[in-house]
Amino acid sequence: MPPAPLADVRIVESSLLGPAAITSHLADLGAEVIKVETPQGDYVREMTWPIVEGVSLMHLHVNRGKRSLVLDLRKPEGVETYLELVRHADAVVEAMRPGGLERRGLGYDRLREVNPRIVFCTISGYGMTGPYKDMPSHGIAYDTWAGIVPPAFDDDGFCYMGDHVSIGINAGPLYGALGILAGILRARATGEGSRLEIAQSDAAASIDWLRSETYRAYERPESEVTGNKSDGYQRRAPGIAGMREGVRYQMYETADGYVLFMASEQAFWKNFCAGVGREELFEKWPGSKFADHAIGNAELHRELREIFRSRTSEEWLEFGLKVNTPIAPVNTPHSIAADPQFQHRLPWIPAERLGADQLPTPLKYLGEELPEPAKAPTVGQHSDEVLRDVLGYADDRIAALRATGALG
Repeated sequence: MPPAPLADVRIVESSLLGPAAITSHLADLGAEVIKVETPQGDYVREMTWPIVEGVSLMHLHVNRGKRSLVLDLRKPEGVETYLELVRHADAVVEAMRPGGLERRGLGYDRLREVNPRIVFCTISGYGMTGPYKDMPSHGIAYDTWAGIVPPAFDDDGFCYMGDHVSIGINAGPLYGALGILAGILRARATGEGSRLEIAQSDAAASIDWLRSETYRAYERPESEVTGNKSDGYQRRAPGIAGMREGVRYQMYETADGYVLFMASEQAFWKNFCAGVGREELFEKWPGSKFADHAIGNAELHRELREIFRSRTSEEWLEFGLKVNTPIAPVNTPHSIAADPQFQHRLPWIPAERLGADQLPTPLKYLGEELPEPAKAPTVGQHSDEVLRDVLGYADDRIAALRATGALG
């Protein structure tokens, strides 16, 4: 097997909580990630739920494949050791409020003095600039800020956060990992490092670009910006909201669950009608060639509702494959584990290895096996190991450093 894709990349990370995921993606691809922690350690180990054998699942997931080194950066010896690590690294990640390393004398300018090729990336909630830059925050804030999570209300009229996928805390690390790799590539080509930053709030808004850009486009006159041809050019609500009254692109109840029907192309719609022996539906409502959801067609909606109730979800999936019309499963985060496509593409990494069953990286290199990540470390688990392997310290030097209190 060839070496892992990022086997020659070394990253020094100073992180707290979920933003540590910025290097998780890189570690999964073989990068060496050294997580430098305070003597107290990253309290992510106690955050959120579930807690698996005394340690949070969040820690087990976002810090898997990393090595933990304790350095007390209040000690000059700790700062000097950090700088030595930077001398041998490709990138430094500051995954906390901006300026945390600067306050310890480890800002970008100082790091460049010891390694001009260093890539310095800060990931934070609202970024390094703007009126919100100093606000304390947690993950859901970035999604509410980005307009992704509307308020929900219970039967007593109390407002609460509706169930949703957290976007900012997942998208921010992905964008950041992409930026780090781009910076490393340029540094290796030119010898020049770079400084970059990513706000998890920015990432949430960026992922949801279609809705915000649609609203922006609709600010222009209808003579310039219209709806879809199949809708008679009438403007629909942005994003999924504009599909609520769809018929040929809609969820339907089956005999034992739900499926998503997506015959918005005329050819797929024709295949469906022929497959269920209802050619008259196509003759009556042939629709446009592309992107026609038969929006607002209540009569057709009722017909399709009864048709889909006549078979199980599995039968409809087999039907869609047989007659070439798109029908998809409607899973939950719990039921997806039983889905055969999930089982084929995303086999669990077992708890015996990582402390909890976890999903692998979705990236696949054909003909290769990516390294399986190691279990997320305990605080300072690899301190001596990193000092020996990376910096070449002998045991007596490590002992002397420990005596100063720099290793906690």
